[in-house]
Amino acid sequence: MAVVLSAQATDVSVNQATRTLFTEAGTPESMLALGEEGVRRHIRRIGLFNAKAANIVALSRILLKEHGGEVPRGREALQALPGVGRKTANVILNTAFGAPVIAVDTHVFRLSNRTRIAPGKNVLEVERRLMRLVPEEYLKHAHHWLILHGRYVCQARKPRCAECAIADLCEYPKRLRPKE
Repeated sequence: MAVVLSAQATDVSVNQATRTLFTEAGTPESMLALGEEGVRRHIRRIGLFNAKAANIVALSRILLKEHGGEVPRGREALQALPGVGRKTANVILNTAFGAPVIAVDTHVFRLSNRTRIAPGKNVLEVERRLMRLVPEEYLKHAHHWLILHGRYVCQARKPRCAECAIADLCEYPKRLRPKE
């Protein structure tokens, strides 16, 4: 549920909302009983909260009806759930089930293209390149490392190239060179 809520939202807002939501409704049954208005009451601070509340209730209904109340372990079944796209499915597969997959969010996409480590025109291209390039033993944690690097070092507007551990490998043409 938290991963579905996290699309186009900050971690802070999702954590605040889920703290109260999960206290009141921690299972698909209780989410369904809470209903859209009840879910909406908890997630108002999150962007697109109306659509997300509808998705959470519909998702809960499907989890109960088709999956015995459990989160499915397959990408196809996950992506069939309301509000779950490929990135969300990959996050769930990786973090909940330990699958060696990479979720490409805005940070991973930017970092992969900017550094030329895995350039691509869309997230699927970048994901496929990263899956080919990242050694298997690093796949479980790679997307977390890339997200953090993109969020805190290789930032969108003001990349912190002077602090970058891979600056010597970076092919970003506008890279800010450290002053000598």
